[in-house]
Amino acid sequence: MQLRTSRLLGFGLAMLTVTGMSGAQGVYKIVGSDGKVTFSDKPPAAGQATTANTGSSSANNAGGSDLPFELRQVTSKYPVTLYSSAQCAPCDTGRTLLKSRGVPFNEKTISTSEDNEALQRLAGEASLPFATIGGQKLKGFSEVEWTQYLDAAGYPKSPMLPKSYRYPAATPLVTVQKAAPAKPEAAAKPTAVEPAALPSPSAPSPSNPAGITF
Repeated sequence: MQLRTSRLLGFGLAMLTVTGMSGAQGVYKIVGSDGKVTFSDKPPAAGQATTANTGSSSANNAGGSDLPFELRQVTSKYPVTLYSSAQCAPCDTGRTLLKSRGVPFNEKTISTSEDNEALQRLAGEASLPFATIGGQKLKGFSEVEWTQYLDAAGYPKSPMLPKSYRYPAATPLVTVQKAAPAKPEAAAKPTAVEPAALPSPSAPSPSNPAGITF
């Protein structure tokens, strides 16, 4: 219990000083021309064969201008993302907790080997459910622990969502985006052949007074 309290105190201090990097940055899967796969938190350079954005950016965070001011403030600082899979009872329980409390969140599904690779990078392991609240990572589901972290982040204890609010649809963690095919190089235009320059008439000379040339 003392260890958990210490973690929460540290979390509260971190919430006052920094915004969550894991929730604000995406993870990109980059497939090079040689087929080598790498992950990076930086967007791929132009011309990469295949890229995939596997994280949620601040533009994709659940919420919007229709949310109450208090809720909009906390979601912008400490966005919540749930990572889940089909037939995962603890994932369903975690989702129910978030919705019953009225917490806006994004949901990323894990169903492919690429999803597992990206989750391994984000969480350090591939177990589910996994959730992030700002920069805090919650591995596995514990109602007590999740509730304490939501409290520390400043999420209201009672639902404040307007009746018109709709949660974003769950999306795959890794969505492959194939780069546009390279444009074929334009065929080289035939070089125009300049007509051979005619020799300039020779200047008259004592041996050729008319300046005749052949």
